[in-house]
Amino acid sequence: MPSIKKSDFYSVGDGLKRTRRVCPKCGPGVFLAEHKDRRSCGACGYTEFTTKE
Repeated sequence: MPSIKKSDFYSVGDGLKRTRRVCPKCGPGVFLAEHKDRRSCGACGYTEFTTKE
């Protein structure tokens, strides 16, 4: 299993940009985990299901 670093959640260009979505319930600083068919928050359990287009 690859280790995840904090730098994986941000990109630097003309400023700092988040590369992952933030949990709408927990707020800034808590990111949603990316799964095959959904995004989920490990802190509160919030889940967004992705659909195929």
